[in-house]
Amino acid sequence: METRVHLPDMEPPSSISEVMVALRGKKLEPVHEKKSWGDWISFPGRQTVISIESMRGLTSSATVEYSEDDDIEINQRILAAFGKLGWMGSDEDGEFRLD
Repeated sequence: METRVHLPDMEPPSSISEVMVALRGKKLEPVHEKKSWGDWISFPGRQTVISIESMRGLTSSATVEYSEDDDIEINQRILAAFGKLGWMGSDEDGEFRLD
């Protein structure tokens, strides 16, 4: 299952550091990996990952790729972390707030 998260139009981008702090604030242990083909945030011992688009350390969109092998709580914590930063979610049903 995937959930796309993004900042509303006209909002300044978040830094990768801000995203990492927000995830840690939800009691997660994120690991940021910068690859030549994109950035990933993973969580030790979990299959769920975040594919995050960044340019010079700034980001305004990402895709949370939730693994059914993980409990639903990790997905809820990830979405809450992005919500704390003012991001929105979108899926096949449309756009929604991440409260």
